[in-house]
Amino acid sequence: MSRDIIIGIDAGTSVIKSVAFDLSGRQLDMASVPNAYTSGPGGAVTQSLSQTWRDCAATLRGLGEQIPDLPARVAAISVTGQGDGTWLVGKDNAPVGDGWLWLDARGGALAETLRNRDDDVERYRSTGTGLNACQQGVQLAHMKANSPEQLDAAECAFHCKDWLYLNLTGVRATDPSEACFTFGNFRTRTYSDDVIRLLGLKSHQHLLAPICDGTATTHGLSEAAAAETGLLAGTPCSLGYVDIICTTLGGGGYLPGQDTGCTIVGTTGVHIRCKPVPDVHLNPEERTGYVMVMPTIGQTAQLQTNMAGTLNIDWVLDLAADVCSAVGADTEPAQLIGRVEQWMAESLPGGLIFHPYISEAGERGPFIDHTARASLIGLSTAHRFADLVRAAIEGLSMASRDCYEAMGGVPDHVTLTGGAARSDSLRATLSATLGASVRRSTRAEAGAAGAAMMAAVANGIYPDMETCVQEWVTPLLTEAEAPDATLAALYDRLYPEYVASRETVRPIWATLAQRRSVL
Repeated sequence: MSRDIIIGIDAGTSVIKSVAFDLSGRQLDMASVPNAYTSGPGGAVTQSLSQTWRDCAATLRGLGEQIPDLPARVAAISVTGQGDGTWLVGKDNAPVGDGWLWLDARGGALAETLRNRDDDVERYRSTGTGLNACQQGVQLAHMKANSPEQLDAAECAFHCKDWLYLNLTGVRATDPSEACFTFGNFRTRTYSDDVIRLLGLKSHQHLLAPICDGTATTHGLSEAAAAETGLLAGTPCSLGYVDIICTTLGGGGYLPGQDTGCTIVGTTGVHIRCKPVPDVHLNPEERTGYVMVMPTIGQTAQLQTNMAGTLNIDWVLDLAADVCSAVGADTEPAQLIGRVEQWMAESLPGGLIFHPYISEAGERGPFIDHTARASLIGLSTAHRFADLVRAAIEGLSMASRDCYEAMGGVPDHVTLTGGAARSDSLRATLSATLGASVRRSTRAEAGAAGAAMMAAVANGIYPDMETCVQEWVTPLLTEAEAPDATLAALYDRLYPEYVASRETVRPIWATLAQRRSVL
């Protein structure tokens, strides 16, 4: 029987998925398990390493139950997953405590201290990445200062996908994208001793895993992993890049020869511009965003990320559900999503300014401030619930433009991925706010597809990534939707007020944070 299937694993924050694709990129089937993490004091958000691997193995076994003769048909496996965070292992690859997720806010104050040092400019110019509490560098520095016994017991520091790759292959490794934006230089794709020193981690440099590029190097599925997953030992495995990069790749954010951006409309808002290394636009004054290398020679993805994307819409719908519940009309927020288009039609554009900083971890794009909080400006008795829904969507769109402007400007076209991108009104609002045409990727699982594309290149199924993109990605893009000229003019006038009001209210965030700390 021919090996005609590639499996892409995507271990996200909410769900772990194993997705089967044929060699031309058509999705065949998927198995998933809900993810679980725990919130704790001081902003802690952690996840069990052992349970995460068990859940991943369960998705692979589930896929085998759905696809006939799967083990013999698998040509390759690749894994990606949620970015940032710190997953420590010690002797015999045993977990050292639970993994710290990107949601963990314990390092917020330390990140601010490090970022305010004069020598942080040097670190930023190397990595292209602004410091925030999400990152492994900050989290390791926080552990060093507050719980050194954790680091003393550890032999290697991983990210989520690295931990899963260790369980699949027995190999300790991390990928170039996560390694360089945290500890390295995006120009050389290597660790930087200077960056590690500036983070105060020279004494713990031994914890950093070797860098492995999954488009060039594979390792065989171990006997132990084969027993747990039902797949065949020796099946080639690729370590994918971080999930944002794989989603960019699989979702149409990297289209060679086109001025294209990619916005992931998900729990967080992610805005990406793929650029050759010489074209990267850094902002050393604010020192925000990320620069991540792509699984293509000489290409980077420059990112600005909002801590909260559709979480803002969820919050508005939660308010409605709470009111319904209070009067005995129990309604789940998910039931209200279908009414969003109607509420948008019932409201007038541009009537309110909403800053979508709803996350308790603050904001990281296009500025970094762990005390940032959402605000609503312009409210009067004339406004109704529909106006709140519109304000949330317009606020997300304004935040998107804010992020693209910090990367050197809005591209000609933006590809949208994420479930919310199916909303006609959201796409229209985003397109008009950006002043750019938008198109949507119909790819259901872009992150898993991007990981699988890396395995396809690594195993010679395609000669290079550009050829793979032409077959796996381009046919799944919808026609471009041009911005409505009248709406675009309105939002163009509103955007400077959005930025100005954000700057005006910013000093109040710190004051409120101080008050919360003594309650």
